[in-house]
Amino acid sequence: MPLGEESASAATFDQLAKDLDNANIMPQNPTDASETSVSDDTATDEESISSVEELTAAVLDSQPRSPPSQADQDKAVKIKDEANKILAKGNYSLAVEFYSQAIELDPEKEVYWANRAQAYIKEEAYGAAIADATKAIKINPNYIKSYYRRALAYTAILRPKDALKDFNTVVQRVPTDKSARAKRDECQKIVRRLVFEAAIEVGEEPSIADSIDYEAMVVEDSYDGARLESKTQKTVNGKFPKLQISLEFIQDMIERFKKGQRLHRKYVLTIIIEALKLFRIEPTMVEVNIEQGLTMSVCGDTHGQFFDLIELFRFNGYPSETHSYLFNGDFVDRGSWSTETALLLFAYKWLYPTTFFLNRGNHEADEMNKVYGFEGECKAKYSEKVFKVFSESFSSMPLATLIGKNYFVLHGGLFSDDKITLEDVRKFDRFRQKQPGQSGLMMEMLWTDPQPQPGRGPSKRGVGLQFGPDVTKRFCEKNGLMAVIRSHEVRMDGYEIEHGGRLITVFSAPNYCDSQGNKGAVINIKSDYELNFQTYDAVPHPDIRPMAYASNLMM
Repeated sequence: MPLGEESASAATFDQLAKDLDNANIMPQNPTDASETSVSDDTATDEESISSVEELTAAVLDSQPRSPPSQADQDKAVKIKDEANKILAKGNYSLAVEFYSQAIELDPEKEVYWANRAQAYIKEEAYGAAIADATKAIKINPNYIKSYYRRALAYTAILRPKDALKDFNTVVQRVPTDKSARAKRDECQKIVRRLVFEAAIEVGEEPSIADSIDYEAMVVEDSYDGARLESKTQKTVNGKFPKLQISLEFIQDMIERFKKGQRLHRKYVLTIIIEALKLFRIEPTMVEVNIEQGLTMSVCGDTHGQFFDLIELFRFNGYPSETHSYLFNGDFVDRGSWSTETALLLFAYKWLYPTTFFLNRGNHEADEMNKVYGFEGECKAKYSEKVFKVFSESFSSMPLATLIGKNYFVLHGGLFSDDKITLEDVRKFDRFRQKQPGQSGLMMEMLWTDPQPQPGRGPSKRGVGLQFGPDVTKRFCEKNGLMAVIRSHEVRMDGYEIEHGGRLITVFSAPNYCDSQGNKGAVINIKSDYELNFQTYDAVPHPDIRPMAYASNLMM
């Protein structure tokens, strides 16, 4: 049955799937579970595959207990119905718990697994969603929702070849569904593009930013915003005009963005390129000390929620020479004011280069931006060139910050190998690897998540891994740290102290995607290096939905 939480297009598909199920129509080419599993010729990396397939194998290998009694079956149906209501209200983690209870009572009902997969998708636990959808397919290869949801999950973790197989199955069995066909066609375009790009790859492309002479661009007299001032700068070749940013310019920029107005393209490119120049000269791990009288505020994901970012500054204080900020990645995607958010943060970086810091997140990456909206937003509001210059700046960002030798701050989390130390991070050449990829040090820094159990395990996301409190303890002791600070995951209170106090998650996008109901948080640190947590609620914003510029595959 269609679930209330799904979009109109998904509901249309689900109704068709229900009709097909009720009619008991067999597929044109019956497919068993082995034929729908991931093949060996996918273009993805082995470590990404192992993370997803490890989860899937664990689910498929689980053995049901004795057949459920009629009472258990009836109870499972009631729990599933309640889970559907909970899911429709947006409480995804609770919905997962309820679906899990239904599965425990009656583990051979494909709808319970497929619905839990949907809840996992909403939680961004895409690896777990793939595992559940695969289990549903094994139970009943004719239940079409399972293929559809697995395709969405594969798309979310940038495995379009695998997604395409499932979309093809859906379109083959429900040929009248326009939404499914449109997703299949877009997925096919992505696969073809990746094949084409791999075929023509001839080494590193020249810098687009370095080819832009923004000083020569003309701002028309009709432009009604503040203007960057040009000051004379002495060089070995003489005196030249040089654009300078001011606090007044940034304040005017904020007001323009609040009104839905845009910056002149000259100023957009200037801000990005000036920030890029600063990123290039910063080390992979920036090291800062908090001097007497200085406050450093550490913020987590903001995800294009510009109005909530302004609220953060309003109640916690705007950046200044004595109020330092560190934003810990994921400035863009999902939220529909990602260009405004990124430009504001980059402008502050230009104005306060030694007290304003940005770490790279997993969403500061090309393929993520193509799927989750930032590329589309750049093209809609400015141009493809603006996106390409942003992309170049993202690939130059530092990956971590060490605060006073006490706190190691990075977007995702810790590593697959206990031998990795801060010195390895210091020495890592981020310029040789522009995109995070599916394995390696950069991927782990941007993608991994904590788990309550000791040791390491596969990631529910389907990318990276999970690490336990013992891993965090050993890393902190080995590197002389008080704690690791990371972001990357929603926390309902905006932050969470985990792993016995040695790991802190901070998340700064309140009511994430207008649906989670969570608070945002910021960590304030003074010269005594004590952590002070402040939380805040989301504020109203113009009526533009999240993911407004995202790929149709994610809608």
